[in-house]
Amino acid sequence: MDATEALARRLAALPPSCGPVRLVAVDGHAGSGKSTFTARLAAALGGAPVVHTDDLASHEELFGWAGRLGTGVLEPLSRGRTARFAAYDWVAGRFAAPRRVPPAAVVLLEGVGSGRRAVRPYLAHLLWMELPRGTSWARGRLRDGPAQAAFWDRWRPAEEAHFAADPSRPYADALVRQRPTGYEVLPGPAAER
Repeated sequence: MDATEALARRLAALPPSCGPVRLVAVDGHAGSGKSTFTARLAAALGGAPVVHTDDLASHEELFGWAGRLGTGVLEPLSRGRTARFAAYDWVAGRFAAPRRVPPAAVVLLEGVGSGRRAVRPYLAHLLWMELPRGTSWARGRLRDGPAQAAFWDRWRPAEEAHFAADPSRPYADALVRQRPTGYEVLPGPAAER
């Protein structure tokens, strides 16, 4: 059994944290591999639903999505109801297509800042992608290409300010490192307390 499958079993065995749901956040710097890892973890969990914070953020509010998450996702899931929220279309620059997320046994919340202070009371587990920010940002810039250079110039100080005011890593239950043959899951700072 690889580390992702073992982690999936541990997460599924946790007590519910948000109504009937085990809400698990996958946080880390932009470009750290959160989306790729989350997709793999969702598959190991048998197709667990994923909420991407990129669907809740916008050009104007890169980190100002906590209210939308609370109203559209956390409140309904905590009552055992389907979450409903308008997803942001980054090309059109507006909130558009609605998304629905059922109150599954495990729901994954993926994105920079997903382990923030306002969300932590609802979390069963917080995972942090363990990759230095400079390396993460370089990967993100390479992935997004020159057309997104202006966005990255704006993103970096916004991410630095967010994590300076509301860090997630110190509260991580586990650290996830990408290896050439998969992932390694290590105890996080919160587990060491």
